[in-house]
Order: sequence, then structure tokens, then C-alpha cells
Amino acid sequence: VQLQASGGGLVQAGGSLALSCAASGVTFSMYYMAWYRQAPGKEREFVAAVSRNGLITDYADAVKGRFTISRDNAEKTTSLLMNRLKPEDTAVYYCAADRKYSASYSRSSSDYTYWGQGTQVTVSS
Repeated sequence: VQLQASGGGLVQAGGSLALSCAASGVTFSMYYMAWYRQAPGKEREFVAAVSRNGLITDYADAVKGRFTISRDNAEKTTSLLMNRLKPEDTAVYYCAADRKYSASYSRSSSDYTYWGQGTQVTVSS
């Protein structure tokens, strides 16, 4: 399984960015997907997750109402639309995938075997 994250960049506070994660080498619809982020000096934290069929989503409280996770199983992509960005959203964002559990998704990073390389998001004040 290979995951390629893209779409990061520099944006002013209040702006928007859309991240994308493209998968290859898998039957994408069998994998639940998630986004995590890691800011300098901090641990990696859960941002959002989406179930295999895209019908169930979950968000960290810090991004709820501002970020939207989605997926396109035909295109084998997962997206994270980030609106009303804040300086505290600055981090490297990672997409993750797994299929080993029957649950719809997981918030725990230890439940994800496959990770993208990360894409930097910087929000200036």
C-alpha cells in the first residue's frame, strides 16, 4: 500500500486548503482512512477519519465544524477540506489507512499500518 499526500502550503488565518491522499496498490474501498497531524515539538494527533464507504466520519474537537473529510473510492483518494484555518492548525499532515479491524474507523494511530509521507500546512496570523 502506498499513500501520497499533497495539497499543503502556506495560507493566512481564516483561509482554506484542501489536502488529498492518493492510494495505490490496494482495493481502496476495503480500507478505512484517517488524517493526523504533528506540530513541532508535539505528538502526532488525530484529525479526522472516514469509514470504508464514506458514510461515517469523525473529527477531533479542535477541527469539528471547520474541516471535512471525504473519499472517492473510484479514484482511490481521500480528501481533507480545511476551512477557517487557524495558526494552531500549523503542522505536518499525514494520511493513514488500514483494514485489519471490522470497525468503521479508528482514532488510534496504532491502528493504522500504512502512512503517507506528510504534507506541510502553515497558517500565518
